[in-house]
Amino acid sequence: MLNAIFWGIIQGLTEFLPISSSGHLVLVPALLGQEGPDLATSAMLHLGTLVAVVVYYRSEIAAMAKFDRPARRLITLIIIGSIPAAILGLTFEDQIEELVSDPVAVAFMLILTGIILLATTLLRVGDRTMTAIGPMDSFLIGLAQSLALIPGISRSGMTISAGMARGMEKTQAANFAFLLGIPVIAGAGLLSMYDVISSGETIPAEVWVGMVAAGLSGYAAIAILLKLLARVGLAPFGIYCVAFGIFSIIML
Repeated sequence: MLNAIFWGIIQGLTEFLPISSSGHLVLVPALLGQEGPDLATSAMLHLGTLVAVVVYYRSEIAAMAKFDRPARRLITLIIIGSIPAAILGLTFEDQIEELVSDPVAVAFMLILTGIILLATTLLRVGDRTMTAIGPMDSFLIGLAQSLALIPGISRSGMTISAGMARGMEKTQAANFAFLLGIPVIAGAGLLSMYDVISSGETIPAEVWVGMVAAGLSGYAAIAILLKLLARVGLAPFGIYCVAFGIFSIIML
């Protein structure tokens, strides 16, 4: 049970903090000399983080359910932004899977994530909100999100950075990034769950505990990031990614 809780906390924190959940789920087991979470655990942890983001943004999701003009506009932007990840994920699925087995390559990708996050300090501070962005903005942010299919590249880090590059205010960029991430997180979790069911695997009781841990830590991570963004931006997370990436390369 403690193992499931450990992986749940790792998944929840790193899914939303811009430090790459996929990178940590490869590097942490490699550094500890143990196996990472199995397919069933991974599926449930993804669903736990999905619950976290849905609960946190329940007001925004409820507003979208009204399907009025602003809601349709936001839904359209999310659909447009989700297209790149869907296409590239299906096209390069095998190549992406190969990278998971190469922790050193993942560590280099984590360093790249850190460099991109540090580069956001060079951007002009924007003030655009979610209501001010258009289809091209959404597509480009979605294109940045698709880079996170590569293990070690942070999804939230790429989407928030891209939003800031398009002139969005930092917390607004994060809010859009998390809403844009809902289809991706849901897709990853449901596909993993389908694989679990197809393979005939059972889901042990302790995995449900891990799912709860992922949900709670994910909810906390969203709240923490939104507060820190306004104060310090993405640079501290960039420093962490570079440092942890270099440490992992040295140790591995």
